[in-house]
Amino acid sequence: MTSLVLASSSPWRRQLLERLQLPFIWQSPDIDETPRPRETPQALVRRLALSKASHLAEQYPQHLLIGSDQVASFNEEILGKPGTPERAMATLERFSGQRVRFVTGVALLDTHSGRHWVHHEDYHVVFRQLSRHEIENYVSREQPLTSSGSFRMEGLGIALFERLEGDDPNTLVGLPLIRLCQMLREAGLDPLG
Repeated sequence: MTSLVLASSSPWRRQLLERLQLPFIWQSPDIDETPRPRETPQALVRRLALSKASHLAEQYPQHLLIGSDQVASFNEEILGKPGTPERAMATLERFSGQRVRFVTGVALLDTHSGRHWVHHEDYHVVFRQLSRHEIENYVSREQPLTSSGSFRMEGLGIALFERLEGDDPNTLVGLPLIRLCQMLREAGLDPLG
């Protein structure tokens, strides 16, 4: 069986990939995630997903490498990880009562053949009206400082939403599994094979 490598430091992505019941290893790729001037959210996540996989290619010359990246897009602005509680609270205040788009890129690189697949998927979140008290409590309790959009769907973040809109809820967590399964099959590795 071809070995899989998840190019990510995210424990959430690891948990998602474990659902496919395929053996894999993971390693964090250290890349610059700075958006380029006038780069669209779709172009950014596609570029970063492939960059993460490509960054580890030399170390894993006979593997399938998976890279993924996600950004929040609100009023045509790309929002990354907040980094501080103050920025997380400010982001959630902006999102209160609003519909926000999350764009997740996924890439699969076959280092043996040199082939690669890259895709991005949109997922929308409609936030309910949030009070300042709720936002402060949420940020204090969950500390979503390294999460795109300042929340964690995998935890208490679900309490922030009115509804979710998209084809694959795993996309919001950071790894579109339906699309990844398709890519893996095209690369010759069927999760059900």
